[in-house]
Amino acid sequence: MSMALRPLVAGNWKMNGTKLALKELAGMAEGYDAGLRGKVELMICPPATMLYLAAAAALGSRIAIGAQDCHAAASGAYTGDLSAEMIADCGATAVIVGHSERRQYHRETDADVCAKAEGALRAGLTAIVCVGETRAEREAGKALAVVGRQLARSVPEGANPDNLVVAYEPVWAIGTGLTPTAADVAEMHAHMRRKLVSRLGKQAAGIRLLYGGSVKPSNAAELMGTANVDGALVGGASLKAADFLAIAAAYR
Repeated sequence: MSMALRPLVAGNWKMNGTKLALKELAGMAEGYDAGLRGKVELMICPPATMLYLAAAAALGSRIAIGAQDCHAAASGAYTGDLSAEMIADCGATAVIVGHSERRQYHRETDADVCAKAEGALRAGLTAIVCVGETRAEREAGKALAVVGRQLARSVPEGANPDNLVVAYEPVWAIGTGLTPTAADVAEMHAHMRRKLVSRLGKQAAGIRLLYGGSVKPSNAAELMGTANVDGALVGGASLKAADFLAIAAAYR
């Protein structure tokens, strides 16, 4: 990890959970004791239907609540979409943009992701911008180039460490149980740091870089201890309080 940065472990619940899942959020709040709070920031990104309920339930726990996507515009005739302003109004403080599942299933381009990130910044939210290569791209030796291109086109020019997080999630590792080696992660995160500093200046050294993709209690300590890894974006393992807290406990 980057020694000067406060790590972030964020849970992406994806299309999982009803209000009954708030009991897991309550369990996370109970386990997020003073010792752990002093080491790591926690965030949960529930489905949109639960944003307000989760934000209300998390009050006083210091667990942040984020959304999983937003529309680029502040308002308008976009049936079914949510603006970043609406997300902020629900009590959330962050939003994930550009997750590979949005890029794949909704055909979102880097330009779409950048516009959504700009919308998040406009609304005062932290934008968690996701990047990552496919297995074919990695096997072809293109992983660094692909992620570098995504960073160049998906991260807004006006972003700064206070309102930007970048999450590296190799597409082939999401939900598969597969993970890159610690050396591969270190290489990619160092590459990402160089690209961000080159584009945004020295302040980009303060942007938290998360790793995501089959993060679980058994591999969290190794992954979170890797250079330039400032936390994790956790999928399935964030649905259960015990597993999520066990990942965060890598920072104890």
